[in-house]
Amino acid sequence: MISNSDQYTAVNKAFFESQLAAFQELTSIAMGGTEKIVALNLAAAKESAEETSSAVKELLSAKDPQAFLALATKYAKPNVEKVAAYNQHLTSIVTETKAGFSKLADQQTAEVRAKVGNFVDTVAKNAPAGSEGVIAMLKSSVEKTNEGIEKFHVATKHAIDTTQAHLEKASEKITETVKKATPK
Repeated sequence: MISNSDQYTAVNKAFFESQLAAFQELTSIAMGGTEKIVALNLAAAKESAEETSSAVKELLSAKDPQAFLALATKYAKPNVEKVAAYNQHLTSIVTETKAGFSKLADQQTAEVRAKVGNFVDTVAKNAPAGSEGVIAMLKSSVEKTNEGIEKFHVATKHAIDTTQAHLEKASEKITETVKKATPK
């Protein structure tokens, strides 16, 4: 069907290279998000350890139960705000990472469709007379593949959106729980 095998090889090589580049970019996006979450967690842990140490010293120095309760209340209120800020920051990191994945997925889908379309056009131009049925079958196959890719793309976006929604709900529940547990 293809008169020039070098052309076929070049198309395959370009496709493979674009997929490798996409994989590298996805890895970079994922690692960037992971690094941000780790940094957030380390900063929160460090701050928490420092505050806990100072709070314990102050609580142990309380002269009576009322002073102890007053100090406990004093330290509990800022924690609600810190939990809310942490959850907000975590949600923004997840949202940013999701946006990177979605953008790359959209770019890759468009790129693959264009390359496959160009390849099919090249095959059709170089096909010998009488192979119209095979070309039609190839075009139909490409259309079905594109439909499958689109369904996969939609399912992936749905999974990412669902994960983000669960994270946001968990964040809200944690904030509510901390607020309820905090003495007024």
